[in-house]
Amino acid sequence: MDEFDVDTPMFAIAVAAELAFMHPQTLRQYDRMGLVIPTRTGGQSRRYTMRNIAQLREIARLSNEGVSLEGIKRILELENQNAELQKRVRDLEQALANELMSRPGARVFAAGETGIETLAPGQRPTSRTSVVVWRRR
Repeated sequence: MDEFDVDTPMFAIAVAAELAFMHPQTLRQYDRMGLVIPTRTGGQSRRYTMRNIAQLREIARLSNEGVSLEGIKRILELENQNAELQKRVRDLEQALANELMSRPGARVFAAGETGIETLAPGQRPTSRTSVVVWRRR
């Protein structure tokens, strides 16, 4: 079964407001301010994702702690930028791993929680936390 995608726009504004424990007018205001921007259907109806709902709840939490809406907007911008950078790092790590895996005979062995694991060319260790020793040619 496929994993649930938190970025799939699926909730109309009334449902999103209920899930976020807010009034629909508050969601419209946040959209105008650029705090949480839902996707739009062909008829321009708002559609919210689970990620949007989580952001709305975070806005409510920060607001209850006394953070201004401008402060919240800046916090969300920084969190989004951080998430994008983390994704970019993961993508680059995967690209590097794929490049290294495409070099036959480069990997010698991996050591993880279960001990030393001998690997065939192109094989990945069973654990993502394994220490891998590489041999340069």
